[in-house]
Amino acid sequence: MKRETDLHRAKGLGSAKKGVGHWIAQRVTAVALIPLGIWFVGAFLLLIFAPFDQARLWLSSIWVVTATILFVVALFYHGCLGMQMIWEDYIPHEGTRWGVVLATKFLGICLSLLSIISILKVYLSA
Repeated sequence: MKRETDLHRAKGLGSAKKGVGHWIAQRVTAVALIPLGIWFVGAFLLLIFAPFDQARLWLSSIWVVTATILFVVALFYHGCLGMQMIWEDYIPHEGTRWGVVLATKFLGICLSLLSIISILKVYLSA
């Protein structure tokens, strides 16, 4: 039983069929961030007062570098998805909304690349 009228279908109003993928991506990154976040915060607390050489030694493992990069990518992607939802819900003007969403994605990509380059720079110097 469909709840939409013929006029509604003819105007093309309704779901754009793109929200499900966005919703799933946000949930997958949220679940991935739980263990990665716990691991990262625990490691950060252990190394907060450690000298740089000890932190560099810790970051010399390929497994630690991989987990750290996965954490950074999941964190920024999840943040961009969440901010996109906020912008789409609360910015009424379509042009402004499009510009802010695009700027958010650009900033997320730039910050994640900067983080990855910094992680790899420390890893390669060890």
